Amino acid sequence: MTKRNKLLLINPLSTKRRGLIRDQQSIFPPMALGIIAALTPEHWELELVDENFERFTYREADLVGITALTSQVTRAYELASVYKEKGISTVMGGIHVSMLPDEAAQYADSVVIGEAESVWGTLIHDFESGTLKKRYQGNLLPLVDSPFPRIDLYHPGYVFGSVQTTRGCPMSCDFCSVHTFNGHQYRARPVKEVVDEFEKIPQQRVYIVDDNLIGYTKKSADRVLEICQEIIRRGIKKDWLCAASMNIADHEEVLHFAAEAGCKMIFLGIESELIDQLESANKRTNLKIGIAHFDEVYQKIHAHGIAVLGAFIFGLDTDTPLTIANRTEYMLNSDIDAMQASILTPLPGTPLFNRMVAENRLIHTNFPKDWARYDFVEVVYRPALMTQDELTSEINKNWAKLYDEKNLKRKFLNALKKSHNPDAALWSYNSNLHYYNLVFENKRERISIIDQM
Repeated sequence: MTKRNKLLLINPLSTKRRGLIRDQQSIFPPMALGIIAALTPEHWELELVDENFERFTYREADLVGITALTSQVTRAYELASVYKEKGISTVMGGIHVSMLPDEAAQYADSVVIGEAESVWGTLIHDFESGTLKKRYQGNLLPLVDSPFPRIDLYHPGYVFGSVQTTRGCPMSCDFCSVHTFNGHQYRARPVKEVVDEFEKIPQQRVYIVDDNLIGYTKKSADRVLEICQEIIRRGIKKDWLCAASMNIADHEEVLHFAAEAGCKMIFLGIESELIDQLESANKRTNLKIGIAHFDEVYQKIHAHGIAVLGAFIFGLDTDTPLTIANRTEYMLNSDIDAMQASILTPLPGTPLFNRMVAENRLIHTNFPKDWARYDFVEVVYRPALMTQDELTSEINKNWAKLYDEKNLKRKFLNALKKSHNPDAALWSYNSNLHYYNLVFENKRERISIIDQM
């Protein structure tokens, strides 16, 4: 009997974390690896190791596939090196690897640049024929007949399932690399395929991982409406969270049916309450809506029983102790329910990163080791108007105020009052607890490279 080739897929954990993540509700299945598994021929044996739940121990494989975000890539390179040193072919992909393929090529035998669907079949064929190439350049394909991720390979401990309905973004925010990786064209999956996959997710709670579910056209909004109506028609009872641009408030029919279809909270990338900072970040949609109308956006979402998760940035170039304190007050006193306040982080592939490199402003540049620091909770650059220590101190002080127990309880009661939905209010409260854990409990010892060989 011919031995089956084995593909080992690894989801690495950032080396800044110690042990397992305590709040499992905050993490989502590794969809990219699930899709790779679905694209792999049936005659291959598959195993997925997920360091969100289990510490890596060495296992035999014929081919190893690893994907990583920037904060995970230090660990990913460690794991890839283990197999490469043993002569086992290793393939790496994902957004960080796609932005810095030359770096990744030092640790992996083969690198996939961009979306993998168009090249994975070729890569597997090349491996089987002994002609594995050092690089494969993925193309941006229409999202029709997209494979469903192999959810049977995911660890059963995930509280949230996930589904993706679109890729690409026509915007070019200064700190974002989505358009570089997924392209500027907004590509959408057919409604039936989306709802079929949504229905198969075993978890009761789902995160729609699109960078912007609503899009920027009537056509894209109508498609979201169709998705919600189809979920309702099928009687699917799941609660879900999505991210959207602030123009979602212009589509109240979508909000109505989204709530009926199970939407409990919407993530809005607000970033700042100051016009000059929105301009420097190139947040065109927020500028078009106008800061004076932000409260109307929150109110319209609340009117349909949905909570608002507002994402903000500390450490923008015009930030001072006063502007950071004012941003904190804005978050606390506005009708935002859940508050994500992250640190400006220059990731490879973004205009922000390129500019900071050109200006010699990056502090931690011992790469790849220092990539683990680029996790949105550490200042990794020289601020424009403060020292690194001053900015760090101000952020810690404002985090402590934002996530103070009294403020979180007050936010919960306000969410309940505004949305009239206890479930939505609880979602926002739990999100605030998660962000508290993230910013105050993420400073842990680095995990060892390999526990067992």
